[in-house]
Amino acid sequence: MEINRGVLIVVLIVVSSAGLGLAGDIVHQDDVAPKRPGCANNFVLVKVPTWINGLEDNEYVGVGARFGPTLESKEKHANHTRLALADPPDCCSKPRNQLTGEVILVHRGNCSFTMKANVAEEAGASAILIINNQTELFKMVCESDADVDIKIPALMLPQDAGSRLEKYISNNTMVSVALYSPKRPAVDIAEVFLWLMAVGTILCASYWSAWTAREVAIEQDKLLKDASEEILEVRGAGSSGFVDINTMSAIFFVVAASCFLVMLYKLMSFWFVEVLVVLFCIGGVEGLQTCLVTLLSCFRCFQRFAESFIKVPLFGAVSHLTLAVCPFCITFAVVWAVYRRISFAWIGQDILGIALIITVLQIVRVPNLKVGTVLLGCAFLYDIFWVFVSKWWFHESVMIVVARGDKSGEDGIPMLLKIPRIYDPWGGYSVIGFGDIILPGLLVAFSLRTLSSLKCYGVWICSNDMIG
Repeated sequence: MEINRGVLIVVLIVVSSAGLGLAGDIVHQDDVAPKRPGCANNFVLVKVPTWINGLEDNEYVGVGARFGPTLESKEKHANHTRLALADPPDCCSKPRNQLTGEVILVHRGNCSFTMKANVAEEAGASAILIINNQTELFKMVCESDADVDIKIPALMLPQDAGSRLEKYISNNTMVSVALYSPKRPAVDIAEVFLWLMAVGTILCASYWSAWTAREVAIEQDKLLKDASEEILEVRGAGSSGFVDINTMSAIFFVVAASCFLVMLYKLMSFWFVEVLVVLFCIGGVEGLQTCLVTLLSCFRCFQRFAESFIKVPLFGAVSHLTLAVCPFCITFAVVWAVYRRISFAWIGQDILGIALIITVLQIVRVPNLKVGTVLLGCAFLYDIFWVFVSKWWFHESVMIVVARGDKSGEDGIPMLLKIPRIYDPWGGYSVIGFGDIILPGLLVAFSLRTLSSLKCYGVWICSNDMIG
């Protein structure tokens, strides 16, 4: 069972290496789309709250154009303006209906975006909403010879949102909208809690690892004094249950993580994320079970069950306490997997993730500073390359695309700790990947284990084994 668990956790380290702490960006910098005076806006997301017959209704999200004035950043400063349909719908010629400051809703196609905006402005519109012919949003740019002296805001709505608004107006329903683009705060309090969660997880796992090492050292010291050589040889031949990383495996880790990241990037889809969810649940069950069994074993009433074992096929000797806890852990993971799309499912994901990380830091160990230096050095280069340098080859950051779960229909991959952004008007989550916690955690755990062992033996001199 120890070998299976070690292999499982090592595999999940590779999977977890595809995580990065990010929130979605509302400003899209684009150096490809042409810029010139009057046509140099960033492509920003815009909120479009709606009111139907004076009652607040749905809120939609559009994207601003390269041209036109910028929008208000606060909702209280945005005007509630009546929405009108263009006639003709494409707004490529002067509308037949007279406008007096309304926001005009037009269809995409038949002429350029700038021409539609100029026609709408001349007709008296205060803003123009262009309905895309797809459910995605499209970046509206300027033609080289277009008149970009446009004084009204222009933005694009996805097809489903525009069609719904068009249907309301066609049924003689009064529709009004407000247009504003709130700024995302530089730091949200959720990021502070996420940092505390990550640091707390590392400290908890590291002190646990140090305590385990100290207990083993004390036990070995007693054996050296009391036990015969035969007993020492038998105990020394047994499996420690730990996986020590060497220099070659540290380098191989980064290479394997890079290959897996590219595979995630190329194969990212709904079914592939489902596979990751299954892997995450397996690792989460193992981690949660290990943490609960260790925690419950500290209570005297559970010690008898923790020290009595039963032989289970394929798994070997398993304690009665482990068998009792296992159904709860499996149920917890399955319930999270089924309901992971609801608003508070992040709590279950964080519990499983923290338990998995703590278990990884118990099983996988850095034996000396040399290996730790190589591992973290390679991991640093790995992050720099796949976050920033990969843009030159793939035209987008591979790490960010994978972390967000683009093209999968899911809200990111499951190998992340996440907390909802509290004061962000755009919502979303602050996230951090497992790899960003596990890798520094391995070095912190090694440091505390070494310090604990030296204290235990009363030695304060660094040994060759510690340095590598």
